[in-house]
Amino acid sequence: MREFVVEADGGSRGNPGPAGYGALVADAATGETLAEVAEYVGVATNNVAEYGGLLAGLRAAHALDPAARVHVRMDSKLVVEQMSGRWKIKHPALKPLAGQASRVFPADRVTYEWIPREQNKRADRLANLAMDTGVAGGGAPPAGAEPSSGQHQPASDASSTAGEPPAGEASAGDASVGALPLGEPPAGEASVGALPVGEPPAGRAAADLRAARTVGTAAPTATGALPAAGWAPADLGAPATLVLLRHGETPLTPQKRFSGSGGSDPSLSGIGREQAERAAAAFARRGTIQAVVSSPLARTRETAGIVAARLGLDVTVDDGLRETDFGAWEGLTFAEVRERHPEDLNAWLASPDAEPTGGGESFAATADRIAVTRDRLVAAHAGRTVLLVTHVTPIKTLVRLALGAPPEALFRMELSAASVSAVAYYADGNASVRLLNDTSHLR
Repeated sequence: MREFVVEADGGSRGNPGPAGYGALVADAATGETLAEVAEYVGVATNNVAEYGGLLAGLRAAHALDPAARVHVRMDSKLVVEQMSGRWKIKHPALKPLAGQASRVFPADRVTYEWIPREQNKRADRLANLAMDTGVAGGGAPPAGAEPSSGQHQPASDASSTAGEPPAGEASAGDASVGALPLGEPPAGEASVGALPVGEPPAGRAAADLRAARTVGTAAPTATGALPAAGWAPADLGAPATLVLLRHGETPLTPQKRFSGSGGSDPSLSGIGREQAERAAAAFARRGTIQAVVSSPLARTRETAGIVAARLGLDVTVDDGLRETDFGAWEGLTFAEVRERHPEDLNAWLASPDAEPTGGGESFAATADRIAVTRDRLVAAHAGRTVLLVTHVTPIKTLVRLALGAPPEALFRMELSAASVSAVAYYADGNASVRLLNDTSHLR
């Protein structure tokens, strides 16, 4: 049985940015290079391009000998650990590509090894040639060409230690902080068509990667104008859209008291129930909501129940959507907290890691919880529009993560009772904020 070594790499200049990959197949016994592949894939992230290089290298090896054994060497710890089965593949742009790569050869005939970047210079050179050619408007890199001095941006996973994936597959282009992965792919494997084993390595791989390109960075249209922000190529498919409804007013709302998940759990006031009815009527007119998910707290379940009844839908309760626990501050106004716990409040305003007095939940912990919840819901509602009935902090956090804004952005957003916001999540892992604090339905 023949044995091949596949060396592969990929990168983007900007992450996301102009991206390409390169791969070569060598004879394991002699070291002779048997095939080289390089392809420009358009605007994509480092991780997407790296998976493209892996896929192209495996296909090139398969074309040489479908019965061979293959040893893959890459400087992407993320790809090596995920393909070896030690790390989960969570990001929606990567899972279908990994699935295709795993089907080229039987799993027992492929092994993976992480190598330092300096030992992967041949594949790195091919990847940079592909990016040079693509940026220049060409097709395949010309034979004998050398890359320019502009190298691709190194993937952030290259120096990660074994055992756990880098925080959130952070180079994959999503805007979240500290908890990026999106669980299961929101667009499913169907967003990237699986190729038959033995498909020619060049050409088709670029088409496979189209569904993983970034949103909002497309080429100019025929008129020469760039698409509007939030534009997405048609081949990304319908996004998973999370419509975010803050619960209606409670007796604590007009008094601006801290009301989290650790307090008395107030129900809606009469005004709050009227707000929920108005929101329900507006959603019924639009006719776009396909599922309703609620925080477990009384005010959100009551709001969700009113809306779901109008839409003829059931309510699913998700504990991850609960409000932050404000500890000893529950039920107090901001002024009362400043008077009683000034040092704790100042620390809380200065750092997302600071907890409210009495063992409350920090904003950093809330963000981690919300990101995990988002990932799960986006995966469960691929291509659908789902209403999340939740609270101020979860909604602001979802918007902040989608925008890639710093934690202090939480203090710079207004979010009224029964207001509507919306974020769309595409198959490439990107997010587009569609709406924030809309209260037009309440007028």
